[in-house]
Amino acid sequence: MDQRTGDLQVFVRVAESGSFSDAARVLRMTPSTISKLISRMENRLGVRLFERSTRRLALTLEGSELHERGRNVLAELDAVERDIAAGGSTARGTVRVNASVAFGRLVLLPILPSFCGAHPEIMLDLSFTDEVVDLYLDRTDVAFRVGGLVDSSLVGQRLGAARRLIVASPEYLARHGEPRSADDLLRHNCLGFNFRRAAPVWPLREGSRIVERKVTGSLVANDGEIVRAMAIAGVGLARLADFHVREDVKAGRLVEILANVVPRDEEEIGALHTGGARPPRRVSAFLDFVIPRLRHILSETV
Repeated sequence: MDQRTGDLQVFVRVAESGSFSDAARVLRMTPSTISKLISRMENRLGVRLFERSTRRLALTLEGSELHERGRNVLAELDAVERDIAAGGSTARGTVRVNASVAFGRLVLLPILPSFCGAHPEIMLDLSFTDEVVDLYLDRTDVAFRVGGLVDSSLVGQRLGAARRLIVASPEYLARHGEPRSADDLLRHNCLGFNFRRAAPVWPLREGSRIVERKVTGSLVANDGEIVRAMAIAGVGLARLADFHVREDVKAGRLVEILANVVPRDEEEIGALHTGGARPPRRVSAFLDFVIPRLRHILSETV
């Protein structure tokens, strides 16, 4: 008989309690039995799941991944049984969501109150950061990424694309004049980013070709909201996603410039999630609600 589900339950209990003895008390087993079971799992998988010392147990990288994915498997098994008993009509539990700061605040947040009203038994655990997170290590169910979705064991869905605009405040343009060509950028204060993956270049059209023009400025930041706020304050030019500045352009706080020399400068936006093709019901309920609404929002133009 296949004992992997029982083994997984024991492993998860040990991972969460941090010791064989604590897990043994809860499971009413002996520590030696649990130790042998964990060793059997490690031999079967061909990897170490715990680093052992006289004081404590620590999960290895492989152990952390098994813990996160194993919890999802056990949670889904519990959910299946609950759904069958309750008629299968309710999604419940916690959905952990990660997004970049600007996308999370400006695009995702506005639709979440409706989701919470429609799914009162789902709790959202939100984390907004411009650093790329590892979904398994950070125990994240869904991550929204700006940029191409890399190949991985995760399931990805394309939401749309963000077009990059160069913008400035009317006050800045009144003081310094409006740039009309790529060469004009050399005399303007171009605000930027300090991410490791960010480069101080803006793609621009020169005749029939696209060139990456190096720009400089008095400020770089790790948050698009900072760059946006400084642009509105008249500090300099900024290159930001259309969803980031859409309302500012409509309200006249920012003005799009160099539209005639900015190529179709876009970045893909997508959603990644754990759980394979059949994620837990709570995750699929979240995705089914937000994805069509996000696609609609991203299809709008400035």
